[in-house]
Amino acid sequence: MKKHIKRHISHALDRYASSFPAVLITGARQTGKTTLLRNFKKEADTSISYITFDDPAEQLSAVSDSKTFLQLHPTPVIFDEIQYVPQLFPYLKMAIDKDRHNGMFYVSGSQQFHLMENISESLAGRIGILHLTPFSLRERFEDSFTSPFIPSRDFILQRKPSCKSLAPLDLWNIIQGGSFPEVCVSTIQSQDFYGSYVKTYIERDVRSLTQIGDELLFLKFVSVTAARTGQLVNYADIARTTGISESTAKKWLSILVSSGLVFLLQPYSSNVEKRVVKTPKLYFMDTGLAAYLTKWHNSEVLMSGAMAGAYFETFVITEILKSFYNNGIEPPVYFYRDKDKIEIDLLIEDNGVLYPIEIKMTSSPAKKDATAFSILQRIKSSNIAPGIIICTGSSLKSIAPDVLAVPVEYV
Repeated sequence: MKKHIKRHISHALDRYASSFPAVLITGARQTGKTTLLRNFKKEADTSISYITFDDPAEQLSAVSDSKTFLQLHPTPVIFDEIQYVPQLFPYLKMAIDKDRHNGMFYVSGSQQFHLMENISESLAGRIGILHLTPFSLRERFEDSFTSPFIPSRDFILQRKPSCKSLAPLDLWNIIQGGSFPEVCVSTIQSQDFYGSYVKTYIERDVRSLTQIGDELLFLKFVSVTAARTGQLVNYADIARTTGISESTAKKWLSILVSSGLVFLLQPYSSNVEKRVVKTPKLYFMDTGLAAYLTKWHNSEVLMSGAMAGAYFETFVITEILKSFYNNGIEPPVYFYRDKDKIEIDLLIEDNGVLYPIEIKMTSSPAKKDATAFSILQRIKSSNIAPGIIICTGSSLKSIAPDVLAVPVEYV
């Protein structure tokens, strides 16, 4: 029997269910959307019916006569994999407008671009949207601490009691193996899972929902992109290496973003700071998938390899993103890089305060690792919090008056 891990986003789902007529769970394929909704149905106070559009018969029924289909499935109802029946969205709107109350429809889908297109046309103001990711480190540890990662000193003190330390190789086993639920709770080998995952993604999502002519070339593009996780987006370089045009590279990267496989971290800019770069950085949302695509099949080799720093940074960034998504919050995150190549890995903005973060794959970060933080004094529109360096050390450590070294487990 597979181990059941309580998803932290469940609290946000309960909150949204009492606040919106409809709730959408979006996210990459196999992040656990169906399981989340089935558990929500099981734990609900009221009876909720469940329909999946993975079933061709249900697809046909919904497409053939959407109005009658909805009449046959009274609310509250769960519609899983709704991206296959976009025709249903206008009828959901009509049903909500006819008898509006919270918790009517719960829908899920794994192709965010097509979903958001339909939602903006039909369900704006009527639907709450939650983004489900692969397991967070906190979820894997079954940690009850669920607050978003906003590294104030109060947060760090609250986080400390529930933190579990990881041996270096254990951490890299997680980074290399990935965090998709199936990898974490079953006995499947990660290489077998990701081989099947890529095949399914190409065949089901890309082929059926997008206009990709050459699927093998697209797979090469995905692998080329994975090799650039943690880097500034360079469409010309990606296009040249893949053998496609820049316009195609832009289109295909937008597919990876809308599929929930890639996150684009935007540069921080303010009206007073004109010298910052305007190019985003790309991060694969699952380091295990990126490792599979770039053929890092051994955690010890990856840990000492040329891309170790990029993978550690990717892991930390995505764990921080998960802490926000699991609370139903769009991550208020940026990076800083100016034309003098002064860079800060991550800025978190909360209530007018900027929290600067460096990410260093070292157990003993030094004061020099935080020298870029001083550049933020130019920004007068925000208060600047004391900075932190997220590292592989085993304990909190003050390395300067306003800089704290924080173990990666704190994320």
